[in-house]
Amino acid sequence: MISKATAHKPTMRMKRRMNTERRVTTFGPVCYSVAGIVLHHLEGRRTVQDGSASDLATNTRRTLEWFSGHPSSILLRIASAMNESSAKAIDRRPVVTRNRKWAQAATAWLASRNVSPNAISIAAMCACIVAGLALGLTSVEYNRVFWLVAALGAQLRLTANMLDGMVALASGRASKIGELYNEVPDRVSDAAVFIGAGFASGGNVALGYVATILAIFTAYVRAAGKIAGAPNEFCGPMAKQHRMLVITLACLYSAVVSRSWQMFHFGSFAIGVMTIGLGVIIAGCVITVVRRMRRIACALR
Repeated sequence: MISKATAHKPTMRMKRRMNTERRVTTFGPVCYSVAGIVLHHLEGRRTVQDGSASDLATNTRRTLEWFSGHPSSILLRIASAMNESSAKAIDRRPVVTRNRKWAQAATAWLASRNVSPNAISIAAMCACIVAGLALGLTSVEYNRVFWLVAALGAQLRLTANMLDGMVALASGRASKIGELYNEVPDRVSDAAVFIGAGFASGGNVALGYVATILAIFTAYVRAAGKIAGAPNEFCGPMAKQHRMLVITLACLYSAVVSRSWQMFHFGSFAIGVMTIGLGVIIAGCVITVVRRMRRIACALR
């Protein structure tokens, strides 16, 4: 005799499967569910192996292509790229946003149009160069738009840095040259943003250069550890995304408040919001370097 708990198990599995399939069709032609792709793919393979209707896998592939507007080969590569817990997990920066539906949709769109991951890396660098110029212009001609452009450039850098790796994996174009394009533009981006922040209204030129040196040094420690045989160490508290967050918050604050509120006075001493932001970045980078060196040393022992 079958117990109630056992009798309910197939029903629960069917409900989960229906929910997964419903997600595939609900989010439109691009925002598909990776779990649904894998589920349908496995079902198709299982059916063929059992000798059942051999055209189910073909129909499944055509259905996926119809809903997403992209070839099934690209969709399956994206599904594999999103699976962080697979046996072939890649030693890369942990970013929760990779699992967002908009990130997966953007990856599918870029991969289906053969957009080069290296071009995305260069675009991230260009966004930071524009952000650095906008920051410098705030001390020449005060305009709130410059602050907003700088904040947008910093966030576009993070978005592009996330998408270049996802597109490379999804399109099967990951390479050693891609690692070069991933690292060098990042260092240019750090220099552009922090030097620009030093010249910005309320900034400090010396602190801008110090922040640039330390930001590059944190990346150097990570790269040196990898060369020595340790895994990539991305710990903070002032990793790349944290540095860009500090700059973004300082820019948004400066864009919203009046100019008089961007300077804090302590008697005869005045300090700007951007100077405070650079100080936070410098202190955080020092802690980050120490933490990374300790973790790398432990990994190499």
